[in-house]
Amino acid sequence: MSSPNPSFLIIVVVLVSVLPANSSPDFLLRAREPEFYEWMVGVRRTIHENPELGYEEFKTSELIRKELDAMGVSYKHPVAVTGVVGFVGTGKPPFVALRADMDALAMQESVEWEHKSKVPDKMHGCGHDGHVAMLLGAAKILQEHRHEIKGTIILLFQPAEEGAGGAKRMIEAGAVDNVEAIFGFHLAADGTVGTVQSRPGPIMAGSGFFEATITGKGGHAAIPQHTIDPIIAASNVIVSLQHLVSREADPLDSQVVTVARFQGGSAFNVIPDSVSIGGTFRAFSKESFLQLRRRIEEVIVAQAAVQRCNATVDFLKERQPFFPVTVNSNDLHEHFEKVAGELLGSSNILDRVPLMGSEDFAFFTDAVPQTYYYFVGMQNHSHATLAPAHSPYFQINEEALPYGAALHASLAFQYLSESHTSSPVGEKKFHDEL
Repeated sequence: MSSPNPSFLIIVVVLVSVLPANSSPDFLLRAREPEFYEWMVGVRRTIHENPELGYEEFKTSELIRKELDAMGVSYKHPVAVTGVVGFVGTGKPPFVALRADMDALAMQESVEWEHKSKVPDKMHGCGHDGHVAMLLGAAKILQEHRHEIKGTIILLFQPAEEGAGGAKRMIEAGAVDNVEAIFGFHLAADGTVGTVQSRPGPIMAGSGFFEATITGKGGHAAIPQHTIDPIIAASNVIVSLQHLVSREADPLDSQVVTVARFQGGSAFNVIPDSVSIGGTFRAFSKESFLQLRRRIEEVIVAQAAVQRCNATVDFLKERQPFFPVTVNSNDLHEHFEKVAGELLGSSNILDRVPLMGSEDFAFFTDAVPQTYYYFVGMQNHSHATLAPAHSPYFQINEEALPYGAALHASLAFQYLSESHTSSPVGEKKFHDEL
């Protein structure tokens, strides 16, 4: 056998020396393989046809467990009623988590296609079916590289993101005990396929809901002088609530107060005894959020009193828990830019303008030292413009699925590689296992 060409050896040495020390394998190439891609699409379409609301995701959970079993991935179930928590790697620290939400929305799908929702008045109108498919894709990739993982990657399939606080219940169930970093994602109709969007610091607002009952004295509409009209009082309340943002908030501190419901009498010629109004309020800091909450109650009670009415205010925390602000770690943002840059190219990492929408991923902020949330683009400009989330016309461009699966897997894989090489596990305080 002839000896190796010296020039070839030099080329090999040079190539090895310029590769990143902790670079992940080419997960995107794997996720884009036709068989792998079709599998993810099939999972997503099955979930889409069978949408389930928060804490009712029994079929979705069963499908997830079936796929994890096929991969050989161990898991815990049930967690927070229908949730599934999977584990890939050594089973020992350090621990990093990847999260996807599972629940659908209570709305009728208006798009006619082969895999339309089979359940009346329920649809996946926010992309959670795609999120589950992408996390399962990440799980498959990671399981194939499990012997290279320098710690444990926790897979969180979370129920009830849409207002019912599923993340909070996952935390209470111990799903993120000892986790030092967690990544979440969302498909974005306003981003191009192959791009991702995020930013350090606050990225989504904290939110709460309120409901008020304003009570007066009803009577015939033809003799209003014998009544105490709660409709007039409620109208003044609604106008005054708008002044909280326009007149009391710093113009550079984004806030929202919206009254979205007004319910009163049922006849055209009768002034009702009472009316109810309801809405939402949002802010990007805890201080602003609490200030809005205090002033909403003060304004409703005081304005009702001006019109000789009484008012009670309920902030619905039992039914709709307050969502904190979603905040991205500065350190994880640097990690995200590095990993996404290697996978997609730096030009495909875009800054995301903070959104006034909220996400219950924010609950992980108080439970995990470092949190990070990003958006996966799915708009193909050669196709029709995609409708926004929570629209009955919402659709997913399935071409985006490999990007979310590969990036989610890479973020966790490289985080553990860098954690393992930069600071010995023994210097950190962890339990021996979950």
